[in-house]
Amino acid sequence: NVIAIVGTVMSKCSLAGAPIAQQAGVPMITPTSTNPQVTAIGNYIFRACFIDPFQGTVVADFVYHDLGKRRAAVLFDQGNDYNKGLAEYFKARFTELGGEVGAYEAFTDEDKTQDFTPQLTKIKAAKPEVLFLPNYYYSVALCAKQARGMGLEAILLGGDGWDSPKLVSLGGESVEGGYFSTHFSKDDPREEVQRFVNEYHARYGQFPDALAALAYDACLILFEAIKEAGSIERAAIRNALERTSELQVLSGRITFDSQRNPLKSAVIMKIQDGKPVYEKTVTP
Repeated sequence: NVIAIVGTVMSKCSLAGAPIAQQAGVPMITPTSTNPQVTAIGNYIFRACFIDPFQGTVVADFVYHDLGKRRAAVLFDQGNDYNKGLAEYFKARFTELGGEVGAYEAFTDEDKTQDFTPQLTKIKAAKPEVLFLPNYYYSVALCAKQARGMGLEAILLGGDGWDSPKLVSLGGESVEGGYFSTHFSKDDPREEVQRFVNEYHARYGQFPDALAALAYDACLILFEAIKEAGSIERAAIRNALERTSELQVLSGRITFDSQRNPLKSAVIMKIQDGKPVYEKTVTP
């Protein structure tokens, strides 16, 4: 008797679960699965986050225009749809702008990979100015330590998989000066954001990251749709979700496009003095 699903976090899990929800006619809204294929599965599937093509493009533009760098390298988990998608979109946009991706290296399964030496050796030989690591924070921290230990001084960049307090606690000095794209900054001065940040900190003893904010947003979007539908009938909720327009949530103002993806801004954060600080907002 489930009327709707909030989840899942990772794209590879949502790509497995969404066909089941679609077939059953159960509205599903993922907070954080950024692979574009997730919502392409069907008209009952929605998301609260921006998608990989936008995020990969944002980072490539930032490297080329804001940092002024022209030589890049990429190291990614080819077994994960999220990591692979970000890597592909970054490479496509960076080369389109006129940049060069001198090394494009992959590994399989960031949950298990402990040694990145073979890939980093090739990357170091390519002499990149920046190294794009579109992986999750635990893998990024380990990879960054090994890169610095080999004398690789390229600026490190990533996507929203970096957005965790554990990145700095695990990576330490090796991730200092790195940049990543994400959905939300706790430093946003809007009243609703600061109220959420303070209440979250009071309850959990730490500040919320983007995944926390997007989970909150996904619930808000769903609950607003249920109110708008005036019903807990699945099709009515789906129809109300699709009509979502200019809904103010923590991570911005939500309007769904024809593929049920939200049109919204991205935030660039910098690791500075051991913590992520706001760098800029990028609007599609």
